[in-house]
Amino acid sequence: RHVADFQLSIASVTEGSSSDCLAQDLNLQAQKLAERLKCDAVVSEISAGPGTVNFTINRELLVRTVLQQVLKDGSEYGVKSELFSTVPRQKAVIEFSSPNIAKKFHIGHLRSTIVGNFIANLKVALGHEVVRINYLGDWGMQFGLLAVGFQRFGNKDKLKSSPLQHLFEVYVQINKAADENTKKLAKDFFRKLEEHDEQPLSLWKQFRDFSIEEYIRIYKRLGVHFDEYSGESFYQEKSQEVLKMLEDKGLLQKTVKGTGIVDVSEKKDLSSFSTVMRSDGTSLYITRQLLIISFRDLAAAIDRMNKHSWDTMIYVTDKSQSNHFQHLFQILKLMGYDWAERCQHVSFGLVQGMKTRRGEVIFLEDVLNEVRSRMLQNMTSTKTTKEIEDPMETAEKVGLAALIIQDFRGLLSSDYQFSWDRALQSRGDTGVFLQYTHARLHSLEQMHGNEQLTDVNVACLQEPSAISVLQHLLRYDEVLYRSSQDLQPKHIVSYLLTL
Repeated sequence: RHVADFQLSIASVTEGSSSDCLAQDLNLQAQKLAERLKCDAVVSEISAGPGTVNFTINRELLVRTVLQQVLKDGSEYGVKSELFSTVPRQKAVIEFSSPNIAKKFHIGHLRSTIVGNFIANLKVALGHEVVRINYLGDWGMQFGLLAVGFQRFGNKDKLKSSPLQHLFEVYVQINKAADENTKKLAKDFFRKLEEHDEQPLSLWKQFRDFSIEEYIRIYKRLGVHFDEYSGESFYQEKSQEVLKMLEDKGLLQKTVKGTGIVDVSEKKDLSSFSTVMRSDGTSLYITRQLLIISFRDLAAAIDRMNKHSWDTMIYVTDKSQSNHFQHLFQILKLMGYDWAERCQHVSFGLVQGMKTRRGEVIFLEDVLNEVRSRMLQNMTSTKTTKEIEDPMETAEKVGLAALIIQDFRGLLSSDYQFSWDRALQSRGDTGVFLQYTHARLHSLEQMHGNEQLTDVNVACLQEPSAISVLQHLLRYDEVLYRSSQDLQPKHIVSYLLTL
């Protein structure tokens, strides 16, 4: 049975509510209307269905139009669509990944990294300007502890060769051995750090610089880069200015126990408030249901506005931080910054069950090595794998696609159970299958030449399967548009899998 391309429902254009019209009336009206309408160069067939008028587009015109557009726009196909002509070009600041130095790079950081990168890539493709920021956890009492640990267990060569692993090991060791004296030394070190004492500062700077160097190397494997590595340390002084602003505006209230709080409730009845932190990261009185907003987070937002004058700022973190960002934006608004309304938190669910063969995921690199080795194993055991120049690199790229597609198939806010076997399957709706299809299409191009065609014989592409591929290609801009509106990658992923 032939399926129409477009349908008009008669009920939607008749006077009176649809319940007043009997089904047979609607069928009759549909028939009358279909008889009065005439085909033209675009519409090749008009027929009546149950209460609908159905239109079929001229097949040769469809083939010619789609192919011409694809050949003309090349890799920018879909992006140049008129759908985007009314969307103003904007500047977006996107904060994503944001691991803590010397602490675990957990799976939430991996999700933040690939989701943030997707949003940044999508915006760049659509002609917006993007600033990618990695906001490192690089300040606070833990650095006092880390420094004491490094003096006791540290090794300069290991710090240089594998800083993230070495600092993590040192941090774990010193935490196990921490007694009152250690805590006192850690406090002293951090106080000196806050006072810009030269020696502690240079050690801290080494920790930070070596860590960033290693991060850059690992992110490169993921195809991710950042325009800016900032961190809590940058806003140490500016956070004092924020404190003063909050006091001057009368927004900062002190509780009996001396904690600073900001009332963010609508009725100003303290039904909802946020605890704000002192610069050393301690808040005198913390109970579970309070939200802690650090002055540094406020200072960072204000500073980015001054520096980049952005149109939108997006924070990409897991959904457990939704309230934190809601309060952050509310406090900025109370401070008189109307642009807080243009801040957005893109949240995502939790991933369960991602373990490597060595056990728990501690470093991003563990995940990348694992995906590469598992993929390599699959490739060597498959008969159809061709001899390839660099099997390691191929395994890494295909494995990463598998990882990302598994993550992007559902709504970002959903939690999901991770499975290596399912992710790395070579058949079905997987990243491996997408890469395989892509590779096959490339080899077809190589075999048959891929020079630009000027005249296409459209009569050769009339069979139903060809038409349905072309109709699907025609929808690409709508899918891009949807993803650009709600920042969900699943629209694009399911489009590609269907294609």
